[in-house]
Amino acid sequence: MSRTNVSFDSAGIRIAAHLHVPAQAGPGPWPALVVGHPGTGVKEQTSGTYAGLMAERGFVTLAFDAAHQGESGGLPRGLEDPAQRVEDFKAAVSYLTTRDEVDPERIGLLGICASGGYSLSAAGADRRVRAVATVSGVDIARQFRLGADGTQDPAVFRSLLDAAAQARGAVARGEDPGVMTVFPQTAEEAGALGGAHGAEGFDYYRTPRGGHERSARFLAWQSIDKLAVFDAFHAVPLIGDRPLLQIIGERAVTSWMAVEVHQRATGPKELHRIGGASHVDLYDRKEHVDPAVDKLTGFFTAGLRATS
Repeated sequence: MSRTNVSFDSAGIRIAAHLHVPAQAGPGPWPALVVGHPGTGVKEQTSGTYAGLMAERGFVTLAFDAAHQGESGGLPRGLEDPAQRVEDFKAAVSYLTTRDEVDPERIGLLGICASGGYSLSAAGADRRVRAVATVSGVDIARQFRLGADGTQDPAVFRSLLDAAAQARGAVARGEDPGVMTVFPQTAEEAGALGGAHGAEGFDYYRTPRGGHERSARFLAWQSIDKLAVFDAFHAVPLIGDRPLLQIIGERAVTSWMAVEVHQRATGPKELHRIGGASHVDLYDRKEHVDPAVDKLTGFFTAGLRATS
């Protein structure tokens, strides 16, 4: 498997990506996957892990940094703009159609965590996508509004909206609006704020286990009111007869969102649980990632099968 640094345009923003090509690729063309990272993540983390493993299984894969994040362009930095995130997936599909290694009729999407929700929106609107799969998929907007487990006090998100409104006012006055810090300083603080899920996120993103220097330490406050009105699952019925696979951890507190997607989907669909795994375990724990990749391989092999 070879990995090449590439870039493409997404609504005028330069997107940085890694293109993984199977060692046995030959002249091609081959089936291809766009692989999206979790919120605050970068392509060098779990999306890169899955992209590399799926390339070893015979797929051309493209792992990219979202606009405003990682090595991609876009200001302000740290902006989580749902509409742009969906556009990034569509732009990535467009880029793959220009590659000689890729069969443009055999492109799928693989979204991890927040990119799971974004990939569903993109697939619903983009008929070039033949199949879509998610790993620990969530709608990050729901997660902010309702909490990872869906039980958050509504006052929490209202307070974030108040802070976002104040930040917009600061910008209008020419002042520094500040940023929303994503993680506290310690694992104990993360656990106190977000329970076991928050502590797990800290353990992945803020320790040598999975941490990366370009992984987001903050979000621009404009992210909050953009997330307030976004619904990643609205377009799920538009996926129609194209196959959908959702892989979730048996212990994941976020799994209620995948259940909602499964109920909304109207075509071939599967909700697959990995025994003993939490949401974050599926980012990098080999004993959980390997069976997830096996499942993804079978799914995309069938879903992206050549039609002629």
